[in-house]
Amino acid sequence: MIPIKTKEEIEIMAEGGKILAKIMKELVKKVKPGITTKELDRLAESLISCPPKPLAAEDKIKCSFKGHEGFPACLCTSINEEIVHGVPSDRVLKEGDIISLDLGIFYKGFHTDMAITVLVGKVDPEVQRLVRVTKKALKRGIKKVRPGNTFGDIGNTIQRYVEGQEFNVIRDLCGHGIGRELHEDPEVLNFGKRRTGPELVEGMVFCIEPMVSTGDWKIKKNKDGCGYETLDGSLCAHFEHTVAVTKNGCEILTSLE
Repeated sequence: MIPIKTKEEIEIMAEGGKILAKIMKELVKKVKPGITTKELDRLAESLISCPPKPLAAEDKIKCSFKGHEGFPACLCTSINEEIVHGVPSDRVLKEGDIISLDLGIFYKGFHTDMAITVLVGKVDPEVQRLVRVTKKALKRGIKKVRPGNTFGDIGNTIQRYVEGQEFNVIRDLCGHGIGRELHEDPEVLNFGKRRTGPELVEGMVFCIEPMVSTGDWKIKKNKDGCGYETLDGSLCAHFEHTVAVTKNGCEILTSLE
């Protein structure tokens, strides 16, 4: 069953989403050749402990990911062929890499979640195109968020655009509902057929997160045991927003703008 949020609950999630977006902006600024993913994770923890906007003691935020299903860190850091859930380590970022940063926070009883892929220094033009296409795929999916459309409409829009750009959407991983739990119903696929799946109604809140590969869409587990990477070693980009279905369309709760 897909939980429906009240206006008041969505307002709380929007507050949390703004805090999360500000933290993500600060993390993106620190991505450069020579930094380790463990350093980025430490910064994420620090920003969550002391967020950009001071909060009352009773409103302190927490990492959503740390300890969730055994994940050992606050921040997911996935580099190049890694797709999602990469564990921060002493690995040093180098010129030409891409890194996906995925972060969730828990604020006033609700989770919000977002991801962004960042270029590390000077990156090959085709890899830059992969990142642009993935970001645009998310925007196109979000445009389909309005009452009366279906989750199949979202997935179909993302898939058609990505495949039209000669890339592939990862099919074995998907977005998800979110709220009092980090992962709620429904699964939000990045592929599918129009007019299939549950119908969108006002009060639904979920994460849309296209993951796009330059090669095949098949995946395998990372050596760290938590993350996933492309089976053929092709590069992958990942963008994600938490969105709410409103009477008039869609509200992006984790907007960076």
